[in-house]
Amino acid sequence: MVERFFSGKITDTAGEDAGNVMLLSGPPSCGKTSLLFQFAFNAALEGHSGNRDVVFICTRRRLESRPPYLSQGVDPSSDMFQHIQMKYVEDDEAIKKYFAAFHLHHKFPVAVIIDDFGDFFDERTCQERYNSPRGRDLAMVRTLALCRSAILHANKTTPCKVLLSDTHHGDSPRLLFIYKRWIPSVFTIKGDGSGSFLLTNGINSGSGSSGRRRRTAKYSIALQYLFLEDVTEDDDT
Repeated sequence: MVERFFSGKITDTAGEDAGNVMLLSGPPSCGKTSLLFQFAFNAALEGHSGNRDVVFICTRRRLESRPPYLSQGVDPSSDMFQHIQMKYVEDDEAIKKYFAAFHLHHKFPVAVIIDDFGDFFDERTCQERYNSPRGRDLAMVRTLALCRSAILHANKTTPCKVLLSDTHHGDSPRLLFIYKRWIPSVFTIKGDGSGSFLLTNGINSGSGSSGRRRRTAKYSIALQYLFLEDVTEDDDT
């Protein structure tokens, strides 16, 4: 599954499906937005029954100040980019409204991608809204619940995935206790100490997927390109 974040032929093996709701978590400046954008491109490229639509949710100013890099070999003028709909939002309320009305869509996208999900939840605003010091946690839980409900509804008729990204500053994704409740598959990124990064697929212990193989992609960002250097595999014990 880690190959879906890079350019090239994707071959799935038994047990490699990461599910319909996923999180990509990594430290600052590790190329998360570039990985998300390549994932969006691949989702549009594969499509299902002629449907190639992907929705990419982010803030306009952040995307314009730090545009994503493409994998080497991806044509910037490819028609596939026409299928990626950019949806610019400023706060968590806009995301919640989007998923609350998701069931009204005549056609569901093959993927919904949200860049820097946690940053949409302003702590003070959420505390005032819910009149609670844990307001931010409550807001995130409600939005994640809506998100999962919407994706489950869409998958009754057509395959649809949602991929979120978030930034962590330590060994684990921030608010991991919340994410684990709603997201079965978490991809984590860490530096390898030599300028490259390691992207590893993970899965919650309660998901019943013990024994699946853990795959790690080593990648780097150079000359404004996303480079996949190697993919390794070992038993997830």
